[in-house]
Amino acid sequence: MTLLKHELRQGRAALLIWAGCVGGLVALCVFLFPSMKGQLDQVGEVFASMGSFTAAFGMDRLSFGTLIGFYAIECGNILSLGGAFFAALCGVGMLCKEERDHTAEFLLTQPVSRARIVGEKLLAVLAQVAALDLAVFALAVASIAAIGESVPWKELGLLHLAYLLLQLELAGICFGISAFVRRASAGIGLGLAALLYFLNLAANIADEAAFLRYLTPFAYCEAADILAEGRLDGPLVAIGAALTLAGVAAAWLRYTTKDIR
Repeated sequence: MTLLKHELRQGRAALLIWAGCVGGLVALCVFLFPSMKGQLDQVGEVFASMGSFTAAFGMDRLSFGTLIGFYAIECGNILSLGGAFFAALCGVGMLCKEERDHTAEFLLTQPVSRARIVGEKLLAVLAQVAALDLAVFALAVASIAAIGESVPWKELGLLHLAYLLLQLELAGICFGISAFVRRASAGIGLGLAALLYFLNLAANIADEAAFLRYLTPFAYCEAADILAEGRLDGPLVAIGAALTLAGVAAAWLRYTTKDIR
């Protein structure tokens, strides 16, 4: 597990920064809830009358006046976008950086198979994504308890589970991409995450674009659907899991056979 430990050490600073930023913004939003609680119903009425904009973010089905509704709307976008960007960045450069940084000639001369390299690097990506989610979840629970509100464990757990699955899917897809390129930039991962986010907005706004829900992991992270149903959308999660496995399989097949310069 030497390579796994090495990757975790290399990514430690980025993980701490992203966890601090995402978790800090979530905690800040929660701390704003008590001072805004009395005005949030009126804010919700204003947003409910904004047509397509309201539907795009699911605000027509959530109540600003409740803690979980406020959390889902205000913190949901921070968690989904922030987590997606971090997961994409972790995955997209994990395999190709050996060629980019000219360390492949050292790594591949060691008594370790390419399959093991892929496995340990994948574990490093998964560990960093899981660590980010655990840190943010802990900060969310602590901030809710600090303002004197009861923690809605089931709803909060379902929301964060959806965000974790979203991040794992993006990490898996970007991990697959990293095996096919030699010099992946952050723009590939960030661009893919942003594209999938806006595909979900389009699917929410226009009925003609509803089929896009099956192409983006943000679809099963819709807080309004999760809170209304009390569960995640099984078919969408299954599609996401299949895409995650496809990305990992593509990475393994490509990296174990490619000609590495």
